[in-house]
Formats: sequence, structure tokens, C-alpha cells
Amino acid sequence: MIERYTLPEMGAIWSLQNKFQKWLDVELAVCEVHAEDGVILHDALEQIESKAAFTVERINEIEKTTDHDVIAFTTNLAENIGEAARFVHFGLTSSDVVDTANALLLKESCTVLLAKIDGLLPILKRRAYEFKETPQIGRTHGIHAEPTSFGLVWALWYSEMQRNRERLERAKDAVSVGKISGAVGAFAHLSPNVEERVCVKLGLKAADVSTQVIQRDRYAEYLCTLAIVASTLEKMALQVRHWQRTEVREAQEKFKVGQKGSSAMPHKRNPILSERICGMARTVRANSIVGLENIALWHERDISHSSAERIVLPDSSATLDYILAKTTSLLDTLIVYPENMLKNLGLTRGLVFSGQLLLALTQKGVSREDAYSWTQRNAMKVWDEGGEYEDLIKKDADISSRLSVEEIARVFDIKHYLRNVDKVFDRVFG
Repeated sequence: MIERYTLPEMGAIWSLQNKFQKWLDVELAVCEVHAEDGVILHDALEQIESKAAFTVERINEIEKTTDHDVIAFTTNLAENIGEAARFVHFGLTSSDVVDTANALLLKESCTVLLAKIDGLLPILKRRAYEFKETPQIGRTHGIHAEPTSFGLVWALWYSEMQRNRERLERAKDAVSVGKISGAVGAFAHLSPNVEERVCVKLGLKAADVSTQVIQRDRYAEYLCTLAIVASTLEKMALQVRHWQRTEVREAQEKFKVGQKGSSAMPHKRNPILSERICGMARTVRANSIVGLENIALWHERDISHSSAERIVLPDSSATLDYILAKTTSLLDTLIVYPENMLKNLGLTRGLVFSGQLLLALTQKGVSREDAYSWTQRNAMKVWDEGGEYEDLIKKDADISSRLSVEEIARVFDIKHYLRNVDKVFDRVFG
């Protein structure tokens, strides 16, 4: 992960120092259980707990010879502990330590990401209510469709982020699982009771069954959940990019004093933050594929997943942490232009009210086919020849014979389209 995109808290979680500390936490928890069972003398446990120490530099130095990071780690511990070090890693295989420690790292990452979501949700809610009664043209296929409420966009984002929070809670539960079951998961050297008690000490659940490793569907669930959250953030950022287009200009990123948009064109205000969010979301989605590929391993375990996980687990965690923070800042300070929304709403000179006109005619007994034909023929005149749609409707003999001037005016009343916004807000915000 590029360091400039790693926020301090998440960066600390995935640092080598913290990774090895989690390995030590697992080793010490196993030693404590062994001491409780009389496998390790309490004097030896005290020596282990008081002297167990490591340095990243020394582990890296030893690994140059061993080509095995866990052995390098336990060797460094032994250098500091002394004679009692023979009880460290007793009955364990490397993945007992690494995978159980991974559960602790992923659990911590989820806690950070959940806190970031909790920081975004109030902003989405605040801005939803801020713009609840702000009319905006709704677009389908990129074409003006019908009027909507700008606040509904924020309410929709809020609802989706609530679902994302629930997904991340489920993913946190899925990855908070440890295993101390040995080289093929059959508990050849330690009992399942040891595993269960070690996991309790670490705040984890014990895997119901495992091979040499925790099964990678759990990691895939985590990575796919992060990909979904990132995709939601991209959806928001992509919308901002549309709003900031010169021809639209309904909203824009905050442009601070001294900021520059282009090296060649001094007038530019580009949606650089939104574009960055969109681009980085793609990497999180790509990493989810690695998680899915890692589910299938040979027999009780091969090592093909390990190298990839050293990249995708920290990178996806750090990237999502970063773009969550940036999305929160983006939307909190987003500059909105309601007057341009009204201007854009009128660009089609009333055509966006055609759906309500169609329904008004059918309510007067006109067949849907005739109502559609009458409504469309006037709409096509506006597209091709210009003019105001409402004026053409009033002059259309077929339509004016069915609808009064007052009824036609109600068709073109924008308030009709926003009359149920409060009910939607009640659903979303309770």
C-alpha cells in the first residue's frame, strides 16, 4: 500500500511491529493455557511473560538465513527468554499463530472501518434533511426523467451505508475466528479444549473445524464486503463528478484557496477527489478477486494464498479506510447550487411533466394508447421545434377538451412530485 494513502491508525494495525505483537499475543495465550493445565511450570510462564520480546530488525535479520518468518520470530523470542523458551510454540504449527493473529488484525481493522462509517452516516443524514425539499431533475439513461428531491439522493446513500455497516459487522464476526489445531487441523498434539480457551483469552471464537489454516472463505467475505463498501463510495463520488460537469454544475467539490486545477488551464476546477475515490475503489474490488481465488487450496493447505494475502489484506483495509475518510470530507463540504438545479429542471421546457399528463388524461377516461399519443406528439414538437410544452398542451384540441386550464396547471406543479418525500424519510430515518 502506498504510504500516502495509509491513515495512521490503520497503518499502525498493519505495521510489522503490530503483526509480530499479535503473534506474541497468541504465543503467550497458548503458554497461559499450558500453565493452567500443568504442561508448563508457572516459573517458566513468568520467565516467558517477563522476557518475551522481539524487534522487527532482528526478525528480518534472522529470516535472511531461515527463509521462514515464524521461525525467525520464535528464534528472536528465544534469544531474549532463555531456557524457558522451549515451551514457546509448544504443539503449534506456524498457521496456528499466523491465522489466529490475522483474526486479531482483521478484527481491529473492522473496528476502525466501522468507526469511519459511523462518521459518514450523520453527514448523509444531515444533508438529506438539508435538501429534502430541494427539487432536482431525476435522470434515467442520462436523460432528464421526472423531478425528484435532492434530499432523496442523500437518504438513499444513508440507507445503503447502513446496509454496508451491517455487512461489515457480519464480516467482522466471520473473521474473528482463531485455530490452534495443528498441522492438518486434527489436534494431534493439543486438544480442542486448548484451542477454545486460547481463543476466549484473545476475544475470538474457535473455528468449528479447520485444516492447517483458517478457511479462506472468511477472508473472502471480508474482502468482498470491503469491495461493496468501496463501490458505494464510488457511486457517491461518480454522482459528484456528474454534478460538477460544466454543463450541469449542480454541486462541486470544495475548492480551497490556493488550489490549482490544471497546469495548463488556470480556470479549471476539477473533481480530483471524487476521481481519486473512484480509481481507488477499483483496487479494492480487484483485491476481492484475490480473496475468492484463495479459497481453493491443495488438500489441507498449500502456501499459494500467503503471499497474496500479505498484499491484499492490508492494502484493501488501508485503501477503504482512506477513501471512507475522503468521502466523508467530500460530502461534508460539498457545495450545492439549488438555483442551477431549478435551471436544469427547466431545460426541457416542461417535457419532464409528460408522465403526469399521461396519467391525468387516463383519469379522464382517455385510453392509455390515445393519451400516450397525444402527450408524445406535443413532446416531439418541443424536442424538434422548441416552445414550451405547457403552451402546446393548452392549444391541443384533444387534450384541452378533456382537461381544464386549472387541471393542466396542476400537471405542471412540481410539488406533486415531492409529495411523498416525507414518507420515504420516515422509512429511512424512522
